[in-house]
Amino acid sequence: MTQRLTARTALLLTLPPLLWAGNAVVGRLMVGEIPPITFNLLRWVAGFALLLPLAAWVLRRDSPLWPHWGRMALLGLLGMGSYNALQYMALKTSTPLNVTLVGSSMPIFMLGLGRLLYGARISRQQWWGVALSTAGVLTVLTRGDWSQLLALKLVAGDVLMLLATATWAWYSWLLTKPPANRPDPPALRNNWSAWLMAQVIPGLMWSALFSGVEWAVVPDLHIHWGWPLAAALAYVALGPSLLAYFCWGRGVSLAGPQVAGFFVNLTPLFAALLSAAVLGELPKLYHAAAFALIVGGIVVSSRR
Repeated sequence: MTQRLTARTALLLTLPPLLWAGNAVVGRLMVGEIPPITFNLLRWVAGFALLLPLAAWVLRRDSPLWPHWGRMALLGLLGMGSYNALQYMALKTSTPLNVTLVGSSMPIFMLGLGRLLYGARISRQQWWGVALSTAGVLTVLTRGDWSQLLALKLVAGDVLMLLATATWAWYSWLLTKPPANRPDPPALRNNWSAWLMAQVIPGLMWSALFSGVEWAVVPDLHIHWGWPLAAALAYVALGPSLLAYFCWGRGVSLAGPQVAGFFVNLTPLFAALLSAAVLGELPKLYHAAAFALIVGGIVVSSRR
């Protein structure tokens, strides 16, 4: 059942797309500086270090993490080990326009996986919400000229981003759907830093495994150490990792995955605004039109 969307919940679900838009920009800047999967690994190494003072007790032998290791390992695989690694890989071969367009399919994945895996009902207004918010995303991507869609061509990066989007949709559903006979332990679920740490620990293991494969398979890899990489890691560890995952987890638990999925469509809008700020270009009329469509989709989809 669709849950009521309050102003606080809307804010919780709006901040992650803003931070993720910055993450896409930083990920694009790091192409050629560091291998994409290794960048994801170092991102979560930094995130783990930041979480350690807050939730070191999760590592203890009597921690409630270990009896629920299977569920945490799956969440870590989808949310930490796979999603951002796939996104960083996609940015190497696909254009930002195509990657963002593929990512705008999130509400469809949310609704489809919810129906397929959990029997969630899809209401008529949610389909209208999909149409409105997707129209808003396309307005941003085409800069108000929809004829540009005819020139789009899918490349390997677009397929990777499609897989990343499906991965994140499943991760979001799993956040709210623990096994019926084994609910999440309150000691973890009611403490945001402990809950995130319980996912980061297996996520780090997955990321290290994938990074090892990357270095073994791909020839001539290298890392350009310096302040640009250090600054990029600091941002992606603090913003898109800790703060965004905290807000997303809380927002999904309050609004439900189906409503939360529509907020992901704010990411390309924020990316366009950030690009405008970097290039010194003022927002245009189509930005306002896109914002109205995306917000309209969110409002329509979240109505009872």
